[in-house]
Amino acid sequence: MSGSNLIFFGAAMNARQLALLALQKIERHNAYADVVLEHLLAHSRLIPADCHLVSELVYGITRRRRTLDALIDCFARRPAHQQPLDLRLILYLGFYQLAFLDHIPPRAAIHTSVELARQVGLGSLTGVVNGILRAYQRQALDGAEKDPLKSLQDTLPTDPIQALGIRHSFPDWLVRLWWERLGPAETEQLCAWFNQPPHLDLRVNPLRADVDKVIQALAEAGIPASPIPEVPGALRLGQHAGDITALPGFAQGWWSVQDASAQQVVHYLDPQPGERVIDCCAAPGGKTTHMAEQMQDRGEIWALDRHPHRLRRLEENVQRLGLSSIRPLAIDLLSLDAAAEPPAPLPPWQSADRVLLDAPCSGLGTLHRHADARWRQTPAQIQELAHLQAQLLQVAARWLKPGGLLVYATCTLHPAENEAVIQSFLNRHPHWAAEGDPLLIWPHRQDRDGFFIQRLRRRD
Repeated sequence: MSGSNLIFFGAAMNARQLALLALQKIERHNAYADVVLEHLLAHSRLIPADCHLVSELVYGITRRRRTLDALIDCFARRPAHQQPLDLRLILYLGFYQLAFLDHIPPRAAIHTSVELARQVGLGSLTGVVNGILRAYQRQALDGAEKDPLKSLQDTLPTDPIQALGIRHSFPDWLVRLWWERLGPAETEQLCAWFNQPPHLDLRVNPLRADVDKVIQALAEAGIPASPIPEVPGALRLGQHAGDITALPGFAQGWWSVQDASAQQVVHYLDPQPGERVIDCCAAPGGKTTHMAEQMQDRGEIWALDRHPHRLRRLEENVQRLGLSSIRPLAIDLLSLDAAAEPPAPLPPWQSADRVLLDAPCSGLGTLHRHADARWRQTPAQIQELAHLQAQLLQVAARWLKPGGLLVYATCTLHPAENEAVIQSFLNRHPHWAAEGDPLLIWPHRQDRDGFFIQRLRRRD
């Protein structure tokens, strides 16, 4: 453990101290932001409002890292990558509060950043922190027209893709991908959408409640909710902060948390009561339980996943929602690629009425939910995922009866993982056909997670 971590050891930390400690762990250990935050907040003594501030600071700084580096480059004598780690992280905290958190007074943002520098043993640099942040405040925030990124205008690259990547904090390869598909205006809209906090959508369980009942119970608890017209049974909460499991109806199994786009996958599959359905990458089980609800819990749903620990969460939700038609089984689908028949107790090939392959993917349609995903994915990893998706589709297709329906879905917006996988499969299997055009959900157009959904029909 570094010396700066020891400064806080054994003491009750305030929100900004805990945020700094989280950022240190993320940077030093290449740790996932959500994993670090979950651990630190679980062991903290902070009130809910301060926990919310810690989450906002850590997730926001992780998302906006490229923009914050550019601001440091503008106002410090040395560029961001040459700054000592703790100093850079403290400047991140100061700049982020000044630029992106309107409810934090500038004076408080600067003062607390200076104090953090003192507390981690950077007392000789407190004047540097104060000077950098006050210079930014004078240039960008004082005066009638406040523009938090005005300071960057004269230093942005002439390449529009690089400039947009700095303003909205995305890697160039990702901006270029969207630029080529959407053009500059919509690419900027998409980048801005991914930098907003995610919505909270619910899926009503029709076996235990209905939309009106859930809306009324939430309203009585002071939480507004409204239906999402294009997705039956979906609700969007107007506001909520706190423990989801404490909301009315959760313990009774009236609803599950699931984004409206993910809900639409099962509506595209349209499973019917009494059918046999295979869910090939089921955990953590949101779509599996949705299928059971749509089938009135009549039929047979095989929930397959290679990770036993992730299936445990599915089993918990099965109990809460009161479902009995789901059969979870831990298995690696790729191990079945050359099998003449699946091992018991799995159903035989060509015996399923419907198959869902919600394939593991890069998650480029859900970047607002995973703050560090934009920095972790690379073009090389996309190609590796596309190869895996093609292999999984090959296995999943073997379960379908002639005339049956398979739905391939991802929460990514990359054509290599979507259209290219489908086209390659159809080229190799002439007795299969795409049923209709794919549904490609662009977040900035439909205000929900990005998804790709394609129906495939086995014709022979």
